[in-house]
Amino acid sequence: MSDRAAEKLKASGWTIVETTGFIHLVGPLWQRVVNGEHEYALVAQDKHHNRRGLVQGGVLMTFADRSCGMTARFVSGRPMLATVQMDTHFVEAGKIGEVLISKPRVVRSTRSLIFVSTELTVEKRCIAMANGVFKILKSE
Repeated sequence: MSDRAAEKLKASGWTIVETTGFIHLVGPLWQRVVNGEHEYALVAQDKHHNRRGLVQGGVLMTFADRSCGMTARFVSGRPMLATVQMDTHFVEAGKIGEVLISKPRVVRSTRSLIFVSTELTVEKRCIAMANGVFKILKSE
């Protein structure tokens, strides 16, 4: 990731999300809260490219799943959730070097399920739309 992109995100109030495992390999993932709404960012790096040199669809799906799941976890106040369904629609290609943004919103929350929707954007361009269903798990 370019230092310039990181500095721009920091100057706009973004902080890096502490991650481990697979998400650590994909990231860094950035977050901030604006007017009570959670926002997430991912800088498309060379490691995210597909054979055409554009952002791999799996990266977009992972980013949507993680940002929606983090929002569901925050809204529910429950630490343990599992994705039970994630639908993703690719609208336009993302390019390496661009900053991808996700602003998930909870559509509905029940005692056991949370429904979340997001658009992945680059500036004002929508590059993907995703809807996820997250199961609230019992604490172990």
